[in-house]
Amino acid sequence: MSAGAFPSAAEPLLEVRDLEVAYGVAPALWGVSIEVRAGELLSIVGPNGAGKTTLINAIAGIQPVRAGHLVLAGRDITRLAPHRFCAAGIAIVPEGRRLFTSMTVRENLELGSYLPAARAQRRESLAAALALFPALETRLASPAGELSGGQQQMVAIARALMARPRLLLLDEPSLGLAPLIVRDLFAAVQRVNEEGMAVLLVEQNVAMAMAVADRAYVLEEGRIVGAGEPQALLARPEIQRTYLGV
Repeated sequence: MSAGAFPSAAEPLLEVRDLEVAYGVAPALWGVSIEVRAGELLSIVGPNGAGKTTLINAIAGIQPVRAGHLVLAGRDITRLAPHRFCAAGIAIVPEGRRLFTSMTVRENLELGSYLPAARAQRRESLAAALALFPALETRLASPAGELSGGQQQMVAIARALMARPRLLLLDEPSLGLAPLIVRDLFAAVQRVNEEGMAVLLVEQNVAMAMAVADRAYVLEEGRIVGAGEPQALLARPEIQRTYLGV
């Protein structure tokens, strides 16, 4: 699922600088700065309403930015038209999956490779997606709406990978799924990351998000309140009290 040329590990792939996002006059994010390094798996955790989905949607070009900058591989993409973000190398797996439920699994996957560069490698991408999620191979002709929740999440992740992105964004992939399914999905995401793709994971399941991350940020009330290696963050008493119930 590698997109080919990734920046070196010393370089940031994505820089979010002093980001501000608002819904009308109501601010949602204030001065948010994060960095996703090439080839790393970065987690962003926080309570409901912290602004996690707003942040990931802004990075995907779905949510307009009021102030600040988004820089991808040295290119400022802040004012890029929303439909250009995918071509720039960003793919998102949105909260709730948002599949076309009356279309087949194969049709949903092929939509991920709509852009010419990805379409040229559609066969290879499909083979890689089915190797990652073997359970989908026998369901390619089934309407996506007939699949279980876990299988639908597999389709959503595979569809994003069909675009051959440099940065994969995941918004609450564990939502509503059984723990065993979540474990398998996160293992698949780790395999994709190990192949060299940078992953930004927004997740309310703090224990799972920290277990797979190289680094993490904590978002509360629209602001970054913590950053660092997962074990260091988990050792902080306020993190244990707020997120782990310790």
